[in-house]
Amino acid sequence: MGYLLLAAAIAAEVAGTTAMKYSDGFSRLWPSLLTALGYVVSFALLAQTLKTVSVGTAYAIWSGVGTAAIATIGILFLGEGMTVAKAAGIALIIVGVVVLNLGGAH
Repeated sequence: MGYLLLAAAIAAEVAGTTAMKYSDGFSRLWPSLLTALGYVVSFALLAQTLKTVSVGTAYAIWSGVGTAAIATIGILFLGEGMTVAKAAGIALIIVGVVVLNLGGAH
């Protein structure tokens, strides 16, 4: 159940960050409210996750997968360019999360 909550926390964080892009520096009401809601929901779900998943593992997955997802969304939907450095960074994030989980983190 912890990892399901973590997945939902990641989704809420990604939604909030994507809404932030459209908030125009928090000058547009609805995207700004969606940003705040996304982060509140994300932190609430992350807090629940920490009841069953270790903080190091949960935070590494939450921040890493969220970062990789936002970078991918930027490339696919927001017109951000793909560079070798960006691709390598995303790959390293994914490898890091996998290694952390394979390394027996509790």
